[in-house]
Amino acid sequence: MVVVATNHRLGLMGYLYLGDLGGEEFATSGNQGMLDICDGLKWVHDNIEAFGGDPGNVMIFGESGGGAKTSCLYAMPSAAPYFNKASIESGPGIRMMPREAAAETTLMLLKQLGIEKNAWRQLLEVPADKLLAAQSSLGQSGGGPLGMNGGRKGMGGGSRPGGFGPVVDGTILPHNPFDPSAPAISKNKPLIVGSNRDETIFFFQQQRNTEVFNLTEPTLKDRLAKEFGANGDAVFETYSKSRPGASPADLYIAITTARMIGIGAMTIAERKYTQHGAPVYMYIFTHESEALVAGTQHKVGAAHALEIPYKFYIVQPAGQAGAGRGMMSVTGPESEKTAHNMAEMWSTFARTGRPAAKGQPEWPAYTTEERATMEINAECKVVNDPYSLERKLWERLDP
Repeated sequence: MVVVATNHRLGLMGYLYLGDLGGEEFATSGNQGMLDICDGLKWVHDNIEAFGGDPGNVMIFGESGGGAKTSCLYAMPSAAPYFNKASIESGPGIRMMPREAAAETTLMLLKQLGIEKNAWRQLLEVPADKLLAAQSSLGQSGGGPLGMNGGRKGMGGGSRPGGFGPVVDGTILPHNPFDPSAPAISKNKPLIVGSNRDETIFFFQQQRNTEVFNLTEPTLKDRLAKEFGANGDAVFETYSKSRPGASPADLYIAITTARMIGIGAMTIAERKYTQHGAPVYMYIFTHESEALVAGTQHKVGAAHALEIPYKFYIVQPAGQAGAGRGMMSVTGPESEKTAHNMAEMWSTFARTGRPAAKGQPEWPAYTTEERATMEINAECKVVNDPYSLERKLWERLDP
């Protein structure tokens, strides 16, 4: 396999929508970051043979915000000729920023910078550092991480005006990537989609929020009442029944992981399957880190982004993790087995469109009848409809 990484503009540099103000000249402004990636794909198509690659067999993939961007590419007509399969990892991009919300964000930015609407072209003269400071200020009023804002209605770039992400502009991104259905232009392109078991541990750790790792049953119920209102008790009861013996902290991590990423990943799998085109493969990464969250006695577990070094098989001898490389790496025999499994599954999928690893179970395609899901670990296993009680709960709460 030949792996190519591309650079692209982020934030308002890549996604500030000026189409309503600037007309045709700025019609694509809300998706410049996506067009950068598309240009990278064109470059691969034109040049990859010189590096031993096959321009007729290209896989796109990304994690977190990269998963949301992969979701967008999967629905972009301009990208369609340049890839053959995809993997959306821990970043289900079901819906992206509506044009109206993007236009409102632009007006918010102008106000932040003290620029009148009819003088919007003054934006072109504002220094980059001042633009980025305004972006940071606006971001505090916008939504959450790119593409991961809540279950089946997850939206990229924030669920409210103030965020910056791909814009459903009717041209570059003609419609939401996976709402109300999977994109027809990629019907015949195989897809892997999934998440990590304990995604939100990463975000709580990043926020230095140690409170959630010390929840008691009463404080967990209080949190759920605030977040789910009258449904709080049902959420608590369902997860307690689904995961007997789990601590209040682990229940909350499971609930927030599902709400932020897991249910969105499943929704993509469901909508891809109902096209009855190329197969979709669903996974949950379950291999856990034994490291402790700083300031707590709680394991990092299978947190967001933990699978990345496993997929790339970044294996180091014990005690030399990431030595001199400034990156995460995999140590220990069980971790090395997990890395071998995941790296082989993804590289086999890249070559053939069907993920597989020697010595591990066959990975069945996902269907809404069986809901076969590969749990990735040192010893992988296929589970049909994992956490079915939880899935049925979310179907009621987030149709």
